[in-house]
Amino acid sequence: MFVGNWLLAFSCDCNFGIEHVYGHHKNVCLPEDPATAKRGQNIYSFILKAIFDENKSGWELESKRLSRKNYNVFNFKNRFIRGYLRSFFIALIAFLFSGFLGLFLFFLIAFLSKSILEAINYIEHYGLVREKNRPVRLRHSWNSNHFFSSLYLYNVTRHSNHHSNSNLKFWELKPVDKDAPILPYGYLTMLYLVLIFPFLYKKIMSRELLNWDQNFANEFEKKLVKSL
Repeated sequence: MFVGNWLLAFSCDCNFGIEHVYGHHKNVCLPEDPATAKRGQNIYSFILKAIFDENKSGWELESKRLSRKNYNVFNFKNRFIRGYLRSFFIALIAFLFSGFLGLFLFFLIAFLSKSILEAINYIEHYGLVREKNRPVRLRHSWNSNHFFSSLYLYNVTRHSNHHSNSNLKFWELKPVDKDAPILPYGYLTMLYLVLIFPFLYKKIMSRELLNWDQNFANEFEKKLVKSL
């Protein structure tokens, strides 16, 4: 976690270890999950909204955790604050070595990196729904068994397995077949499509979502889809 936390600090994504674990994995495919994209949602507005809402959720989760232990929220035990202090330290080094240009480039690269992560979040659960207080199933994530996407993205493509058993290391994640929805192309291809040709991405995924509605969704989820 030490190395991972510092790597996340380079993209100012210090909240990821809080919100992703304790928020997203609990609320995936529910309306309150900021990392689940709704059907037809614009990718760029999703990125901005997800960044804001995930940080808001992460702060609230960490505040509740500290409150249960009778700690003040403004405490060095606050993982949210510690995380952003790491990013501040890196930003300070960038400024000391390269002035305002270095500072600007650091925040620009951090924002672009975070945006790519959010674009992948967008793909992972796009348009999927789930009944509240019901378990997360294999059908609640989009998957891909393409070799290069799995290689470059450390098997995040086997996303249903990640949600069904989040304790698995990335090399232990197994591909899924008939029990989970499969993307028509690899994650990398879908990433290029959604960022460069979002209208084409939505057109392709409308067919996939229709298949999900008919062959994967339970009766309650079918009703949820009709109410959208």
